Amino acid sequence: MAELAGGVTCLWLGMVLGISFLEAPLKFRAPGVTVPLGLGIGRIVFRALNRAEVVLAVLVAAGVALSDVRWPAYPAGAVAAVVLAVQLAVVRPPLNRRSDRVLAGEDVPRSRAHVVYVVLEAVKVLALVALGGLLLTGG
Repeated sequence: MAELAGGVTCLWLGMVLGISFLEAPLKFRAPGVTVPLGLGIGRIVFRALNRAEVVLAVLVAAGVALSDVRWPAYPAGAVAAVVLAVQLAVVRPPLNRRSDRVLAGEDVPRSRAHVVYVVLEAVKVLALVALGGLLLTGG
């Protein structure tokens, strides 16, 4: 069961890396992509990513709970889950309000919440790397 949870963890990690650290910044460099268009696409993509992350987090938690791996997989998994919860409950709402304003045509200053979200993504990536490694090696 630990190996399956490790595989799901790696899937989760790959999704976060691919979307948060590749797709999100690169879409604004594509010809013809305006800030409102990029934000609109980003909202849809991140809504889907976050829903998938919740499902994957539940699957990983179940896999960890049903496996013989306990320590330090529990704290690594807990960090990833708590970071995701903070992103969804605390950081995303102000980001959504800001993007609503930008999409409505307002001139809105940059948001510190975006920097917080990126830092939390980096923490989540580190937790997922640790968790995946622990689960796949039986450590």
